[in-house]
Amino acid sequence: MNEQPNPVKAGMGAMPYESGVAFRVWAPHADRVFVIGAFNNWTESHPMRSGDNGTWYAEIPEAKIGDEYRYLVCRGEQKLSRIDPYAREVTNSVGNGIVHNPHFDWGDDPYQLPPWPELVLYEMHIGTFNDSLGGGPGTYATAVEKFDHLQRLGVNVIEVMPAAEFAGDVSWGYNSAYCFAVESAYGGPKAFKEFVQAAHRAKLGVVLDVVYNHFGPGDLGLWRFDGWSENDGGGIYFYNDWRRKTPWGDNRPDYGRGEVRQFIYDNAFYWLDEFHLDGLRFDMTLFMRTVDGASSGQDLPDGWSLVQWINRDISRKFPGRITIAEDLQNNDWLTKRTDVGGAGFGAQWDANFVHPIRKAVTGAIDEHRSLASVRDAIIHSYNGDAFQRIVYSESHDEVTNGKSRVPSEISAADPENFFAQKRSTLAAGLVFTAPGIPMLFQGQEFLQGGWFQDTVPLDWHLSDEFSGILRLYRDLVQLRLNRAGQTRGLCGRGVKVHHVNEETKLLAFHRWDKGGPGDDVVVVANFENRPRGNYAIGFPRPGRWRLRLNSDWRGYSDDFSDFASHDATATAQDYDGCPARGSVEIGPYSLLILSQDP
Repeated sequence: MNEQPNPVKAGMGAMPYESGVAFRVWAPHADRVFVIGAFNNWTESHPMRSGDNGTWYAEIPEAKIGDEYRYLVCRGEQKLSRIDPYAREVTNSVGNGIVHNPHFDWGDDPYQLPPWPELVLYEMHIGTFNDSLGGGPGTYATAVEKFDHLQRLGVNVIEVMPAAEFAGDVSWGYNSAYCFAVESAYGGPKAFKEFVQAAHRAKLGVVLDVVYNHFGPGDLGLWRFDGWSENDGGGIYFYNDWRRKTPWGDNRPDYGRGEVRQFIYDNAFYWLDEFHLDGLRFDMTLFMRTVDGASSGQDLPDGWSLVQWINRDISRKFPGRITIAEDLQNNDWLTKRTDVGGAGFGAQWDANFVHPIRKAVTGAIDEHRSLASVRDAIIHSYNGDAFQRIVYSESHDEVTNGKSRVPSEISAADPENFFAQKRSTLAAGLVFTAPGIPMLFQGQEFLQGGWFQDTVPLDWHLSDEFSGILRLYRDLVQLRLNRAGQTRGLCGRGVKVHHVNEETKLLAFHRWDKGGPGDDVVVVANFENRPRGNYAIGFPRPGRWRLRLNSDWRGYSDDFSDFASHDATATAQDYDGCPARGSVEIGPYSLLILSQDP
């Protein structure tokens, strides 16, 4: 009986199997391709054979997990040594690919995201989250050391800035050189899996930033990968015409080319499948769906259909996981379902919240604060669902490039003074009481000032110095998630801003889920540097309304005024369009949260 040849292995990149390693790469304009590596002394002794759609394939029995390798792509007189675009692991962005062991002992990993109305996100940059000046960047292992801090704070999802290999060791991460390789300076793929595993054991979800609006630009081995290009463009992975231009260079992927679409699709599912991630946040989708970010007819339908394809299949294959768009154009279609023509994202960062809220707290003159803008920010939603939006006052984009963290925007000379403390926490109070999915940026909870730099670690000493501010954030998270069973309305979709006084700069709103004691919540916010006593507002029903939080409490800061505040008693009387009226006392630049006992 004749022995049958081994079947060709499916997949791309380096694929270990029981008798060696199979390799497949896409290089449609190559004349010849070789796999070179530690297993053949980097010689041309292992040619690949041409396959369908411009792919090349080889099986190498001598190759094994852990071996370094590259492809030698030959076109005419050109001999191009390339890192595998699908490399799961690299020595560094200018080094070699490594045959990666995909097996990881996840043990029992039953973790699932909480319902989206109960998510609280914490944006993290691995290189600066837990690092010290003068050393290398922080790593996944050092970040895990601070999980106890996140657990005490009460957040339940970490949004990790990009993990893919980038040029050098220090970066925000939005300049990915190799989409499938985990940044080696952070610890590589095994360390990232251990990070996710530890997070799940700590009951923390993990959402990852992915960057598909451009690749590179630095150390970008995809550039003219097989030697071909047109119009001085980037070759097979990129548009080679006017559509290539992005704010980050002429490096937009060609969303209309099947192999590039598959490459991006495979990458999205790689993170969800092999790393057990709980969601993805797509960086600046505006430049996936348009060329220049303007409504000028330069749409990219292929980019739109690509994200539809990815989101449609994620919802089918990974129900319960979340995809988030950073688009910032207040476009409902980003979070509409794909079956009605939407992009299919679960949520999107809300520019209609962050910008008016920051403006309302960072300006120096009280009279210039617009409570109408604050009201509109509180009630904004996409497609009638507030939980299709992420609300925040700080993110990596909002605290750099000429902008600072909120305390420093308020007082650049002294970001720890009374005004910086009061108005930054007032903004945070609205993040946790407005309907939407709240998000913090690392260090916000202990008054980190200045602006975000990928070379400057968080100052963890501030968590001791401002332990009261940290407690305020912790109390806000606990109330937002209804941990005591007294504020269910903060997890609900119901919102009504029933009191807006531009003269006194005081605003009140009602939040609810199903309504009733223990559910209905009233939030009062004072945007003026003076206290208010015996101030009348409307309430949803008569009776005693317990004060659950007073952000002016001196336990949060010795600089706070501890203005006399108390439970409110509401009596049956139409007021502010509500059936009851009661009086509150509120300190300067402060926020109150009130509810009735269940």
